[in-house]
Amino acid sequence: MSHVLVLAGGLSHERDVSLRSGRRVAEALGRAGCEAQVRDVDSGLLETLRSQAPDVVWPVLHGATGEDGALRDVLETLGVRYVGARPASCRLTWDKPVAKALVEQARVATPAGVALSHATFRELGSTGVLDAVVGSLGLPLAVKPARGGSALGLTIVRSAAELPSAMVAAYAYGDIALIERYVAGIEVAVSIVEDHDGLPQALPAVEIVPDSGVYSYDARYTAGETEFFTPARLSPEASAAAAEAALTVYAVLGHRHLSRVDLIVDESGRPWFLEANSSPGMTETSLLPMALEAAGLDAAATYAALVRRAQSD
Repeated sequence: MSHVLVLAGGLSHERDVSLRSGRRVAEALGRAGCEAQVRDVDSGLLETLRSQAPDVVWPVLHGATGEDGALRDVLETLGVRYVGARPASCRLTWDKPVAKALVEQARVATPAGVALSHATFRELGSTGVLDAVVGSLGLPLAVKPARGGSALGLTIVRSAAELPSAMVAAYAYGDIALIERYVAGIEVAVSIVEDHDGLPQALPAVEIVPDSGVYSYDARYTAGETEFFTPARLSPEASAAAAEAALTVYAVLGHRHLSRVDLIVDESGRPWFLEANSSPGMTETSLLPMALEAAGLDAAATYAALVRRAQSD
């Protein structure tokens, strides 16, 4: 029986989501016969890792605490095996402008965008900067923090007058805001899980249709706020293109074991990369568990298999 320590919580804005994800993962692992317990990240964690020596750690932490690579650096320093991406992969994924640049080099489409630090925004003058951005990218726009998840700080801007407040909302969650040209289409999430041979497999795409029109924090984690279609209502050709794009992103960013790639599929069937998640949500309204169910895969068995892979990697 494997002893798995599920790390959840932390101090990020996504703490509550992380705790819900952690409980779901631990429950599933328990059904698969693993000894799984959930633990927060605090000053006593290192002593716990030394004294209890779990077989595998599964970080289910969202936000900087779990996705910027630092915690996994510590785990590797201690020689602890864990589920998920390596530290370097996490850092590349966590920084959305960096991830976009790498993905674009791999010939996956991604919306044109501008990354603006708060300091540059102030020093150059907000009005002139925003006028230049609108002149270059046009409208509508998507504005979000360059680092972060769960759509915190995300605003869809449809008029120039809305842009200043959108920048304020993004800067509330970090020092760099990413402004992207808005691409209309079908929003999908493609989850990827490695099989028994370590080969990444794209699960059926989940189509996301929020009642509000924007897949916001509330739309993500409040039951009934968003309608999901799994598999997504795409043509076979568009579905294949989305899966191929997601697998390319998985490889380019160096993901391991599991991840999720968020895309927009435009009216021509072309997928556009938005962002990737090295530590995808695992709550009752999260997309990876939905994709597993649509693929006919048992979550408990799949998670246990990932634990075994982590033990052997």
